[in-house]
Amino acid sequence: MARGGPGIAWRVREIIDRSARQSPARLALGVFAAVIAVVTLLLATPWATASGHAPPFADALFTATSASTVTGLVVVPTGTYWSTMGLVVILVAIKIGGLGVMTLASLLGMAVSRRIGLTQRLLVSSETKVTRLGEVGSLVRTVIITSTALEVTIALILLPRFRMYDESWGTAAWHAIFYGVSAFNNAGFVPTAAGLDPFVSDWWVLMPIIIGVFIGSLGFPVILNVARHLREPRRWSLHSKLTITTSLVLVGAGAVLVAAFEWTNPHTFGALGGNGTVLASLFAGVMPRSAGFSTVDVGQMHESTWLLMDALMFVGGGSASTAGGIKVTTLAVMLLAIVAEGRGDRDVEAYGRRIPREALQVAIAVSLVSATFVLVSSLLLLAMTGWTLDVVLFEVISAFATCGLTTGVTGDLPDAAKYVLTVLMFIGRTGTMTLAAALALRNRRRVIRLPEERPIIG
Repeated sequence: MARGGPGIAWRVREIIDRSARQSPARLALGVFAAVIAVVTLLLATPWATASGHAPPFADALFTATSASTVTGLVVVPTGTYWSTMGLVVILVAIKIGGLGVMTLASLLGMAVSRRIGLTQRLLVSSETKVTRLGEVGSLVRTVIITSTALEVTIALILLPRFRMYDESWGTAAWHAIFYGVSAFNNAGFVPTAAGLDPFVSDWWVLMPIIIGVFIGSLGFPVILNVARHLREPRRWSLHSKLTITTSLVLVGAGAVLVAAFEWTNPHTFGALGGNGTVLASLFAGVMPRSAGFSTVDVGQMHESTWLLMDALMFVGGGSASTAGGIKVTTLAVMLLAIVAEGRGDRDVEAYGRRIPREALQVAIAVSLVSATFVLVSSLLLLAMTGWTLDVVLFEVISAFATCGLTTGVTGDLPDAAKYVLTVLMFIGRTGTMTLAAALALRNRRRVIRLPEERPIIG
């Protein structure tokens, strides 16, 4: 037995190292898929449900994927369907999923080999934009410590407020911790049947969640970069500046437009006072970033609001963050390219820096591939459900962008549609470019380049 242990560990390490050398992206996807499989098995047990009966496999898989990809879409009511054990499993899945696909793969390598090899360092470096490979080991620890610290901070702020609602210390602490983890990781899961609806006008409860969701959606590269140069904004990286600026613009525009569309809707904001409407509008402007929390019935909103949220969810949050979507830097780069083209500038520039053309090519590829996934999934759901396009499109984009907002139809999905959204959540979280790299058999680098000729555009 003593000889068998090291031998197994050595074989596992060799498999991981070989996989990392051949295809780091496949390793990351494999690890993430393994996490979803384990969570599915745990949720498929009778002990995971409040009724004591094993749930249908489709529901267990959907919930496991939604939690691991920090999406928040649910086919059964989270607070009442799952037992305490089931909720703990979901919470742990959210925490693991929030750390990110690449970071998770590196953590596995550390656990097996007790070190981070060069390949793993490169893997995490590509996700977190770190330039010094020697810093990755400490970076992984910093990511875990930083995320946990922010989650605990949110929980400590919420704890006394929940106590004021006549909750016991144990219940209040559980709810505070659950919301802290769910908010920072942009998961959107709620531990109670009523969710956040009772707190629609409560600034004390909603503001920490809003701030936690916003910070989590920026991404660890931005969080660490800003924290390192907090008093010197000039030293912030271009990525940080683009992410923060674009995020603030989208949040502000989203909040204002949602308020304008829903101000007189008696089923949403119309029944709230001025103070409640302002808070609900700000909340609704932040949540489509990828969080999925809601304080009003999204299904009762106007179709114009749904379309606005479709756009916000599709964009999502920052790169290497707990948010989904095509990412705000992708949108920013394409908008800057349009401005440069309109001015006749040869280069795409921002904040005194020139953005390489390769970045624009990746942004276009990410956008087109993402739109293709949304289109194909929408066609499949239209055929499977018979629902109208506005409802289907909202559900599909919410799944792809790992947002979790819904018009209320998720629980009525047939099993085939649940599997479609499950795959879509996995693709949306791992990233279209990561998936493409994982499926690629080889990288082709051409030495000879063909003559250039420009086609007519437009």
